[in-house]
Amino acid sequence: MSNYFGAMLDMSRNAVMKPDEVKKYALILKSLGYNMIQLYTEDTYEVSGESYFGYLRGRYSQDELKDIVSYCNGIGVEVIPCVQTLAHLNAIFRWEGYSRNVRDCADILLIDEPKTYELIENMIKSLRECFTSEHIHIGCDEAHMVGLGKFLEKNGYQNRFEIIHRHLERVIGIVEKYGFKPMMWSDMFFRLALPNGEYHTKKDIITEDIVKACPKGVDLVFWDYYHNDIELYDKMIGSHKKFKGELWFAGGAWCWSGWAPHNRWSLESMKPAMESCRRNGVSNVFMTMWGDNGKECSFYSVLPVLYAIRRFYDGVSDLEVIKREFYEITGEDFDAMMRLDIPNDVAQSREACATPSKYMLYSDPFLGFLDSTIVSDAPAKYAEYARQLFADAEESKSYGYIFACEARLCEALELKYDLGVRTRKAYAEKNIEAIRALAEDYAVAIERVEAFYKAFRELWFRENKPHGFDVHDQRFGGLLLRLRACRERLIEYADGAVDAIPELDEIILDYNINGKAAKERSFNYNGWASNVTVNPI
Repeated sequence: MSNYFGAMLDMSRNAVMKPDEVKKYALILKSLGYNMIQLYTEDTYEVSGESYFGYLRGRYSQDELKDIVSYCNGIGVEVIPCVQTLAHLNAIFRWEGYSRNVRDCADILLIDEPKTYELIENMIKSLRECFTSEHIHIGCDEAHMVGLGKFLEKNGYQNRFEIIHRHLERVIGIVEKYGFKPMMWSDMFFRLALPNGEYHTKKDIITEDIVKACPKGVDLVFWDYYHNDIELYDKMIGSHKKFKGELWFAGGAWCWSGWAPHNRWSLESMKPAMESCRRNGVSNVFMTMWGDNGKECSFYSVLPVLYAIRRFYDGVSDLEVIKREFYEITGEDFDAMMRLDIPNDVAQSREACATPSKYMLYSDPFLGFLDSTIVSDAPAKYAEYARQLFADAEESKSYGYIFACEARLCEALELKYDLGVRTRKAYAEKNIEAIRALAEDYAVAIERVEAFYKAFRELWFRENKPHGFDVHDQRFGGLLLRLRACRERLIEYADGAVDAIPELDEIILDYNINGKAAKERSFNYNGWASNVTVNPI
């Protein structure tokens, strides 16, 4: 039924997959019933005449892209460039030449500026030299502040539908000049029409004026991986059909919130999405695989849901059939790979894509602003999870290193997860014996974090270029140094060298989500910088 059924691989959040790994992944996708890959590269590709574009970021050379495309063409997988031509270009703006000349505000290009279109033409021309597909994804999503920075200073306030329309017409002209047919994310046409910048809605808000704001010659991509409501999918597809051009749907195989995938939620959200696409005649579908906040989760960890989603689209809903087929194709146990979710399963009450395995690993044991969310039996659960994942690692045909990495994470969390709560309790009770025992727990936690770091480093360097791992070196280095520093201060207190630890004298307030206390509840908190401390970084 589909023309394209593909996967979008995010190569822009520090991890740039090795070219040979991309080819390996393409071959696996082909065996799972996929015929297309989109390489999402904000600045991680070589652009002729733009030496600072992707500088030091592990960008793909033109020869690397040509090699990937040639191989994939040979196995029947089309590779489509997926880039950005309006927003999400924050990485280039660290260089003065771009921030001074082509930046509106935030991560957004300056519309109507001639140098903006010189840059975009260089981008498209370079992509045309590497890709054989007729399609190109030009991005243009989440440009929330478009027209409200330098553009506003230069031109005054203008209708933002109109300025986006002008920009799109120029970008479409460029991509058509180089023989591409463009597609773009659709959300800005909804966000500018709805209060609070919303996107997903059951309301009929697409007017003729909004349709006119979308130029001819561009296909729209409706993206949604947050809902399990088939009526919402139906309504949104109906709204999109008012626009000219072909409709694409982009779902999600969740691998972008912390160390572990969220495979169960991917199945729960994408099953109704695929049913809606089938009955509404959406014949171009792809699954996004983002790498938010440093790309900690392996793309291989979502292979079972990629296969299940493909089969949902085919009309097969029997999971037992899907599991059997997956094993026959890959040699991997479907249920075992679904267990890669478990590092985030410690709370009975949790958001669909909760990330306690990330935020409690990095949570500061003395500041502890997330400690009100602690689940009392989590350490015992993490010990069991580690045993299970090590056993799965032994059984896995190809992905034992992924299971082992998560097992090391769980071993670390067995001690680290509630370390702050136990520290504050012993300090409040002035229990010197307990504090000395805790100092030993800190030492063991440090050893386990180091073991997890080594396992994660092995995973990263197996799959990705080395560029971008410096961020994880900095994060782990900070975590380890902080644990050592806290341990030393506890020993000083126990020895009587200091009279108090002021941070531990602070009262920990309940952490709130949407105005409600998040007691013994896990939630999605994926931003390292805002999680690791309450102080500015």
